[in-house]
Amino acid sequence: MFKEYNPIKKKRLQIIDNDGKVINQKLMPKLDDKQLIKAYKDMLFARTADLMIVNYQRQGRIYTYPPNYGQEAISGAVAQIMRDDDWLVPAFREMGAYLAKGASLKELFIYFMGYEDGSLFKNAKNFLPISVPISSQLLHASGIGYEINYNNKDQIVYTFVGDGGTSEGDFHEALNFAGVWKAPVIFIVQNNQYGISTPFKMQTASDGIAIKALAYGIEGIQVDGNDFFAMYKAVEESAKHASGGNGPVLIEAVTYRKGAHTTSDDPTKYRTKEEEEKWDETDPLKRLKAYLIANKLWSEKEEEKIVPQYKKEIDRQFIEAENYGEYALEDVFKFMYTEMPQDIKNQMMEHEKFLKWKEARS
Repeated sequence: MFKEYNPIKKKRLQIIDNDGKVINQKLMPKLDDKQLIKAYKDMLFARTADLMIVNYQRQGRIYTYPPNYGQEAISGAVAQIMRDDDWLVPAFREMGAYLAKGASLKELFIYFMGYEDGSLFKNAKNFLPISVPISSQLLHASGIGYEINYNNKDQIVYTFVGDGGTSEGDFHEALNFAGVWKAPVIFIVQNNQYGISTPFKMQTASDGIAIKALAYGIEGIQVDGNDFFAMYKAVEESAKHASGGNGPVLIEAVTYRKGAHTTSDDPTKYRTKEEEEKWDETDPLKRLKAYLIANKLWSEKEEEKIVPQYKKEIDRQFIEAENYGEYALEDVFKFMYTEMPQDIKNQMMEHEKFLKWKEARS
């Protein structure tokens, strides 16, 4: 597959069209009905949660949040393939993969409410915390991949970044390191057309991102990131390649960020309604649902029944997060070092004095 879709050929892997019809039967992955329904339900749950979190934020009940809206097929495909022992090294827009790894919505809510505990993910094995410094996580992924080879383990590292992150030096260093050491890392670039407000055409002069793999001597492939089947096939083949000792793979998942960059952003300032409507036609849930309905595996009636159940469960976990308890002041300071050094203790004492002064004035 990598030979056929070598980025230099300017071909993009696509298996279903915008109406959910199969256009590439040869590469259609072998998934049974149960797997397909689960994949769609997981993506639907992630979208429902995502839209509700934005509403919570608008109500002032949670802090700044980066929506996943429109990109669910990417992490949704990884969720179906990633094993328990595999590593997940995230950016911040892959909710479906987080939930599949064992993270709970409550933990994500707590994280975006500012609690350090929101990064613990107690039931998620081999899952690094969400990374906000752009592309820094890719170096961590390459390092973990090196360790996997060094200790001859049967594991794969899945790591994510946005198209804007490919302009950071960390991206190139991570690919170079992983390529040299044949680390079993799958680098997934969610090319959602914008690095905040910077359009993709201003990120790079190269013909896409996947083609950058050639410079590092690794496999690369450009995929329709809103096509669940194409993403599944790409990740499946990449996992086989990496686990076979052949080194890393760079997947460019071409998608569209339907929501804002974060809830602090206003995308109407830099993109048009016409552009948004054009990309709406490629919506990943719409396409997968059309396929399922055509094959009598899903119905609108079933969806109308299950979405209210999802909303009830999401709201339940959010209310639990809201009642998590008061944030301990020392948590701001105590996680920097194993033992808190004196200068950090001094900072904490100064902040305590400030809070007491502020309380006295009110």
